[in-house]
Amino acid sequence: MRGKPWSVEEEKQLREMVQEHKRLSEIAGFFGKSPESIKQKISRLKLVVVVRQIQGTTTSNKLPSVEKALQKLNNALVSLETPGLDQAETLRLRSIIQGRKMYIEKFAEFLNYRELEARLIELEGKYAALTKKAKNS
Repeated sequence: MRGKPWSVEEEKQLREMVQEHKRLSEIAGFFGKSPESIKQKISRLKLVVVVRQIQGTTTSNKLPSVEKALQKLNNALVSLETPGLDQAETLRLRSIIQGRKMYIEKFAEFLNYRELEARLIELEGKYAALTKKAKNS
């Protein structure tokens, strides 16, 4: 299902935002459209997208680093070995362990997805440049 057509002004704004290296999520939020529809429009307009590389182990200040998650996981494991823990504390520590393990797994999946997405966008840009170059030849 297609949405409403883009106006000339919206296309101009999109071009400007891409030139300013705005994040896909920021552009999508601005236009009230899905990131996928923004990617499709960028592709149709043959805009070159500069991909920011992910640095460190987090992509946002809001997410704890994998190192912090591992440290808390380790702390919970060590605490679980304490003799005489009551049942409630044992359950709490086990919940922490399970949650941290899940976080680490999902974070790794997220990073892998972001790297693949960045590579795909980079390759799409190179393909568009090669296509343009071939048409001009």
